[in-house]
Amino acid sequence: MDSTRLFTCIQEGVLADALYEDGKLMELSLHPLEHASILGNIYIGKVRNIVKNIQAAFVEIENGMLCYLPLEDAQAPVYTKPKKEGQPLVQGDELLVQVSREAVKTKQPSVTTKISMNGKYLVFTIGNGKLGCSGKLSGAEKTRLRQWGQEQKLPEDLGMIIRTNASGVAEEDLNTEFVRLMEQYTYLKGPATHRTACSCVLRARPAYLSSVLGSRSNFLKEILTDDKKIYEELSAFLQEEMPEDCNKLRFYEDRSYPLKAAWRLEKGMDEALSTKVWMKSGAYLIIEPTEALTVIDVNTGKCVTGKNKQETIRKINLEAAKETARQLRLRNLSGIIIVDFVDMEDPEDEQRLLETMREQLKYDPMKAAAVDITSLGLMEVTRKKQRKTLKEQAKECGIL
Repeated sequence: MDSTRLFTCIQEGVLADALYEDGKLMELSLHPLEHASILGNIYIGKVRNIVKNIQAAFVEIENGMLCYLPLEDAQAPVYTKPKKEGQPLVQGDELLVQVSREAVKTKQPSVTTKISMNGKYLVFTIGNGKLGCSGKLSGAEKTRLRQWGQEQKLPEDLGMIIRTNASGVAEEDLNTEFVRLMEQYTYLKGPATHRTACSCVLRARPAYLSSVLGSRSNFLKEILTDDKKIYEELSAFLQEEMPEDCNKLRFYEDRSYPLKAAWRLEKGMDEALSTKVWMKSGAYLIIEPTEALTVIDVNTGKCVTGKNKQETIRKINLEAAKETARQLRLRNLSGIIIVDFVDMEDPEDEQRLLETMREQLKYDPMKAAAVDITSLGLMEVTRKKQRKTLKEQAKECGIL
């Protein structure tokens, strides 16, 4: 499938980052340009409090912000002052932490001591000295890349994950990124630990640049923007970190027909923020996020049943599974999702539906899984929570 990553200002001070696959809007994020996200930033955190009954610590970072640190995420931290191995975390400790989840509603940001450094082909992890490969790599490529990874000299506390994007990539390009990430690791283990408490030692790339880095390179056909400043930033980023993709960047210059109009972005955003989602068959979804979970209800709507009712229901549910997977990405819904499909009589149809959902979720860059279908016919889906939902982003940007 051909994909296009599009960047345009949806209104003053708000950048829209959209991914289209075969012309269909699949992902959308809104970024207030004046207020950078702290997600992925690495700090010298200071432990202010440890609450044993919830097995968590509260760690201060810049501007007095307190963050939630699960103690299970603090097994092998990098301290600013050496401690004996096995000593527990205590109040006053200073250590490297990385923001793993943004603040959501009443919840504080979450941090982890499992520091990760992302590249296009590789991910380095401090505190997890294992070599891993993406499960989406083919058998032959996985064997080749694992062999390359085993030949690299990694410190004991440093792990490496080889990403799907590494498929078919020459060792020379892998080596270049390996060296760059090793430089980051050396800085974090050395000079960074001498910085003052609560200071930021390494800021993550802006989210819209990370989205380019995370795009599946073999499908990414074009990167398009009509903003000169963003174009220059993207150009510099690509030259430094993704030189082989520089030719995919294009500046859109037709002022008589704006980029967001050419791609019907505002219409797509309105649909992504609405409760009802119509499908081609005439059936529709009702999407209702709550505090605890998201509920999605599948309705037959205008769909004509026809002579074979169960066959029609089967087709509606399979279409709904594909559309649900798209809406999870598009709206950035996460946590627990319950999908109430139209009731089916045949258990084999339910199993096929579950397999279809699992297949669709493989395309999601965020970790997502279809767990099971309950005895009440409700499908349980989970999706990793990391960024704010599209609706929360829209409110933060003053669009809603």
